[in-house]
Amino acid sequence: VVWQLDPERPMFAVGPMSQSWDWQIARPRFSALLSGVFSLFALLLAAIGLYSVLSFSVSQRGLEIGVRLAFGAERRGLRNMVVGQGMRLVAIGLAVGCLAALGLSRLLESLLFSVGAQDLTTYLATGLVMLASAYVASYLPALRASSVDPAVVLREQ
Repeated sequence: VVWQLDPERPMFAVGPMSQSWDWQIARPRFSALLSGVFSLFALLLAAIGLYSVLSFSVSQRGLEIGVRLAFGAERRGLRNMVVGQGMRLVAIGLAVGCLAALGLSRLLESLLFSVGAQDLTTYLATGLVMLASAYVASYLPALRASSVDPAVVLREQ
């Protein structure tokens, strides 16, 4: 239609508006996808690290766990002890991470779209996801620790 009105008028990148819009938001969409993938990897690495630390701690405390079970400690209490240890580590990490995020929020504000740098919902959702993954990562060593036979552990030591 424009060429019919003025054939001398130069036109570039002619196409439907939806295609133009897709090109304009392609880079922010890719950045969001990449950030999401990296954050999932970070969550996975944190959960694996917590699992490894607690698993090592439980294996080092094998004699203590065996003695506790031999003297009548409940397996449920033993699981709660190990899970509590892991959740304390995560609570400290979350507190330090939230303080650091609040301190660095001005630097990150230019990268965020439709979300404020100090959005309470985002902080709560992130914390709950981290707590849930930490619970699973700390429950597995706790389950293994509570399922040992005290006689076998004491004989090995």
